[in-house]
Amino acid sequence: MSICSNELAKPFDDISGTLKLELSSKFPDYVALLRMRNGFYGFESALHVFPGTHEHDDFNVFSWNEEKLWRESYGGMTDGHFFFAEDAFGGQFSLKEDGIYSFDPETGESQKMCENLSQWCDAILNDYDFLTGHSLMHQWQIAHGKIKQNQRLVPVIPFVLGGEFSVKNLRAQQSVTAMRARGSIAVQIRDVPDGGTIKLNVDD
Repeated sequence: MSICSNELAKPFDDISGTLKLELSSKFPDYVALLRMRNGFYGFESALHVFPGTHEHDDFNVFSWNEEKLWRESYGGMTDGHFFFAEDAFGGQFSLKEDGIYSFDPETGESQKMCENLSQWCDAILNDYDFLTGHSLMHQWQIAHGKIKQNQRLVPVIPFVLGGEFSVKNLRAQQSVTAMRARGSIAVQIRDVPDGGTIKLNVDD
């Protein structure tokens, strides 16, 4: 884990409580990861793995998954997901009983990536640029400075609406604000057929 930051919270083994027991029961592989490093940023902050506990101003994995924080903006499209990490653009990675999924914040669509966390780690290491957005995060930080904690790079023109994957189309935005705004977009476009048109209400 030399490519990652220091852990974002105190060691997970020091934490007790009902939530930890529930997490250990459902997702033991994830708990094993937290015991190695309790939350971290990797690949120049392109990858953010949430810690299992609150520390400073960072969200933990439980607060990040609270329905009213941002999930309710997606109108049920986040049901069944337990989000544990995110890429440079706020694309989510989630744990489900049958494997690890990616979740597109602009469409609310999810896709199974692999069967378990070990396979997910291998996938990230083997294709980290594509799966985390590392190159654009690197270029953006050269131009604008280090991205702040709890921020992600969000397209000015959403990717799903034809926005470019380029530094000039990206701005840093608070993670929760970004997810709520894109949840609104996802809800508006989910029933639009291919080739259809829609007038979007886009929140800043």
